[in-house]
Amino acid sequence: MELEGQKRVSIQNVSPQIECGKYPVKRIISEKIEVEADIFGDGHDKVDAVLLYRKAKSGRGKDKKWEELPMIFEGNDHWSAAFEGSELGTYEYTIEGWIDHFSTWKYGLKKKIEDKQNVKTELLIGAELMEDALESVPAAQKKQLRNWIKLIRDEEKEAEAISKVFEDSVKQVMYQARNRERATQYHKILKARVERKRALFSAWYEFFPRSTAENHGEHGTFKSSERILPEIANMGFDVIYLPPIHPIGKSHRKGINNATEAKPGEPGSPWAIGSEEGGHKAIHPELGTLEDFTSFVKKAESHGIEVAIDFAIQCSPDHPYVKEHPQWFKWRPDGTVQYAENPPKKYQDVLPVNFETEDWENLWEELRSVVEYWIDKGVKIFRVDNPHTKSFIFWEWLIKEIDKKHQDIIFLAEAFTRPRVMEELGKVGFTQSYTYFTWRNTKEEFEEYLTELTKTELREYFRPNFWPNTPDILPESLEDKNEASFLIRIILASTLSSNYGIYGPLFEFGENEAYPGKEEYTRSEKYEVKNWDWYRPTRIKEVISQLNSIRNENSALQTTYNIAFAETDNDQIICYTKIDKQTGNKLIIVVNLNPDHTQSGWVKVPLNELEIKGHEPFAVNDLLTGSRYIWQNEWNYVELHPQALPAHILRVEAVTER
Repeated sequence: MELEGQKRVSIQNVSPQIECGKYPVKRIISEKIEVEADIFGDGHDKVDAVLLYRKAKSGRGKDKKWEELPMIFEGNDHWSAAFEGSELGTYEYTIEGWIDHFSTWKYGLKKKIEDKQNVKTELLIGAELMEDALESVPAAQKKQLRNWIKLIRDEEKEAEAISKVFEDSVKQVMYQARNRERATQYHKILKARVERKRALFSAWYEFFPRSTAENHGEHGTFKSSERILPEIANMGFDVIYLPPIHPIGKSHRKGINNATEAKPGEPGSPWAIGSEEGGHKAIHPELGTLEDFTSFVKKAESHGIEVAIDFAIQCSPDHPYVKEHPQWFKWRPDGTVQYAENPPKKYQDVLPVNFETEDWENLWEELRSVVEYWIDKGVKIFRVDNPHTKSFIFWEWLIKEIDKKHQDIIFLAEAFTRPRVMEELGKVGFTQSYTYFTWRNTKEEFEEYLTELTKTELREYFRPNFWPNTPDILPESLEDKNEASFLIRIILASTLSSNYGIYGPLFEFGENEAYPGKEEYTRSEKYEVKNWDWYRPTRIKEVISQLNSIRNENSALQTTYNIAFAETDNDQIICYTKIDKQTGNKLIIVVNLNPDHTQSGWVKVPLNELEIKGHEPFAVNDLLTGSRYIWQNEWNYVELHPQALPAHILRVEAVTER
């Protein structure tokens, strides 16, 4: 063991870090990475510290030079500093601390002066500290130091010398001259993954392109899907997510309502990927050609929308992989291939891939090539189907490999499963994650869940994406419910989380007929082609458009992590604030959780957080209705009628000053 006997500073409890630095924390460009630590030395000597950070090297390049930021002493040996990543990619950070002999000396000198003690010897000690620093300062500062040393040693100028040593100019020179050889560096170099803004702020719209044909009974295409892009753009969505666009297998094809056998002409589930027409790198022939798809992507971009596609690692029995790479699947003793099961459910039309195959390296490379293939076609966002049923180590490898060439790719984990499993997917690299929001209903449940997501370690690596519905899930909160239920869920999803999505057009049409005994849509679009009147106006659609406009205009809604819940005297009313301190954008959101009855009560406004003074009145503007109110004091009255609008989104416009 190599001893470093002259290093006297301890650095402990450094945050943020995930599993002792094994995984990077997540941020977007210009989002602060606030680093905290306990830093202390033995005895009573003063301590100082800096935060070191740099962009991590790529490939075999040389390590970049560390940037430095002084850490701020918060009290009780706790220190903090914050840096921002200005580029996409991985940043490294650590902490360095040292005994600050000069500050220790100044502190002692001040105390002795206040006690009217003789400080001649103390001044000589200060002169020696400056002499030691001569070797460490640039030539331009050596002359300054020598002049100060001469002044301090001049007994006739003691008062002037004392005044000089407490000047900031002396402090700055001596800070730069500190002995770095005796500094302690934290024993780990930690990492932060800096991603583009859409990783944190996005509005997703999912639809089946095969259901976009104008005429009843026809199969939609990418061309017919282009015609509805303006409608989706008008609603304010910036990501379109398409279920699998690949050929669909015929063997064991599922029929309407997930019937075991499909009737002639029934299209099957898009998640049963692969047929004689091709697999994961092919387009379903009835959707069009590859050129049609790339045209659709470009057309969406012209409307400010990115296209996300589904990356589902599973195959129909007809997928080319089954014949070309049988070793990638599990085979049963009777010679048949193992299909997917979630007992008692059976998915005979889908074969899971065996990640324990001896040929795992070739499997991994092939799956990476699938992602790269679609990136080359203009796709930058992948919604990953059931990632929790595949190897964690595979996902960590894949995301890192893709990141080497493409640092702007977003991966959304569709994993409604156990908490630790969902968390692990976030740690290994998934950009965003589906959540339990769909099944949270009460004020207590929302407050508990959002506090867990935003105020615990989850904040560092698990980015939530709130979905009120999906093709697989029609939750009880919407099942056979009224229009107000849909409004409540969309207002909550879009204001609690900065990332959210809906499955349309069923959501904006208020479709809510459930399959008996299941949390699923009856006659699910997963198993049949639909024909929708995409331009049908609905109140839900109007509110969605309004919400997305409000989100884009108010920076406080563009992050999830600034939420703070406020007290109410009615459990059917939830209230929370969102504040962007950089822009001064301040919002108070109040939602009636009861879709059937008017709810009224008092909400306690957190005046300190909103920087509202005492009993002064303040103005709030309801961004949903345009109404303006004057509130005063902490407690203010609200009354929300679900058949009108079940919520207020109140912007603090001005504080009235007397």
